[in-house]
Amino acid sequence: MSSHELKNDRILRAFQRQEVDRTPLWMMRQAGRYLPEYREVRSQAGSFMGLCRNPELAARVTLQPLERYDLDAAILFSDILTVPDAMGLGLSFVTGEGPVFERRIQSNADIDALPQPSAQKELRYVMDAVQACRQELAGRVPLIGFTGSPWTLATYMVEGGSSKTFAASKTLVYDQPQAAHRLLTKLADAVADYLTGQVEAGAQALMIFDTWGGALDPERYRDFSLAYMSRIIESLPREAEGRRVPVTVFTKGGGQWLETIAECGADAVGLDWTTSMADARQRIGHKVALQGNIDPCMLHANPEFIRQEVARCLAEFGHGPGHVFNLGHGIQPETPPENVAAMVDAVHEFSPQYHGNQAASPKA
Repeated sequence: MSSHELKNDRILRAFQRQEVDRTPLWMMRQAGRYLPEYREVRSQAGSFMGLCRNPELAARVTLQPLERYDLDAAILFSDILTVPDAMGLGLSFVTGEGPVFERRIQSNADIDALPQPSAQKELRYVMDAVQACRQELAGRVPLIGFTGSPWTLATYMVEGGSSKTFAASKTLVYDQPQAAHRLLTKLADAVADYLTGQVEAGAQALMIFDTWGGALDPERYRDFSLAYMSRIIESLPREAEGRRVPVTVFTKGGGQWLETIAECGADAVGLDWTTSMADARQRIGHKVALQGNIDPCMLHANPEFIRQEVARCLAEFGHGPGHVFNLGHGIQPETPPENVAAMVDAVHEFSPQYHGNQAASPKA
């Protein structure tokens, strides 16, 4: 782990709803295919997972967006499916199809046979990448580590890949709830070990991506998704290097359950673009920090419109701490890099007015 002093802790303070001089920002999938320099390194690595498994190259692409943009955090370059991959299901990425597992979970016996991967053994390459990122960052900005939520990982493992309907995963939940709970318990324990390992290796904040939680009905969301994220959060080290390690939970399509999500133990809640920032702040902004909620497609629009959207989002949150500017989902591969620059510049220009002495914090 690097002992470099952190030069910019703006985002760590914002996650804890402490005062900052301007609204910090980062972007989901900020290291990736929209950058030509990423595509160059990816071709050197030979494959997507080849890049993830090479700590030196993973660190290089983690830092690429920071060379272009004045962002307040780096996020580890990896994938949400590293844990099920380490369980031996044979992950590959097929062009045009996304992730595919060679073997999927189809029975109780399949669940029982799943090994518990270790952060220090099967997933050591991720821990090495975290350490390499911290070394390269040299205290410039904090490093965010992440994982997929147990429910999201389970959908890929049961479906064998991406799905539009989640018929197999939902059928498991409806027909064999005990089997579903056994699978999710195994995943929650593996994910908790994985995130703990990332903190020990140097991650300074954590993010749980619950990409498919919004596919569930309210009762099943609470029992089969949120409950397992809470279980993970309870077991994590919440301090390292003398600082709190904040945790953000992001459920895509979860806007209707914000009050419940805010009780899960996370420091921050991520919002997708279907949830109003003003509404979210009114409902839960006195309990947790809020992150999001810009539609990634907005970055295909002209720079003047992007500036207007940034101004609108900042005004919706309003004065005071606890806002982390971000997209409502991952940046898209076709996004023009210069449009990202327009967004970043606008956040820097417009957000200081909402902070400092003139920013009276609303009473909870």
